[in-house]
Amino acid sequence: MRASRRARDRKKRDPLGGKQVSQARPQPYKVRDIHVVAKGADVLVREYTLDPGEEIPWHRHSEVSDYYYGLEGTVVIETRNPPARHEIGVGERATVTPPTVHHISNPGARPCRFLLVQGVGKYDFVRTD
Repeated sequence: MRASRRARDRKKRDPLGGKQVSQARPQPYKVRDIHVVAKGADVLVREYTLDPGEEIPWHRHSEVSDYYYGLEGTVVIETRNPPARHEIGVGERATVTPPTVHHISNPGARPCRFLLVQGVGKYDFVRTD
């Protein structure tokens, strides 16, 4: 009885059967998974998983810098001014400072995962299409 209650409680906490999806707030884009690792008044840490072809649209932040750390596959970070393209693999990193307009994508054939540390400052997402 005790084991079945634990299984039932786990289903309540994890309705996707093992796939954890938790976000700091609703996002203006859809990707496979966003898991909040830590959240403070001026720092936000999330682990992202992007399926092949998924992207985070062109945007900027007013105060926070983005610190990207590759965990699996390759994530592409592009900026407009200055124009640049960074391919981040496992164990690699890149930084985007405010108010640089940037875009994140997975052009590969496999999912990619990366850790995104955002701070220090108030988080915002200003879409810039």
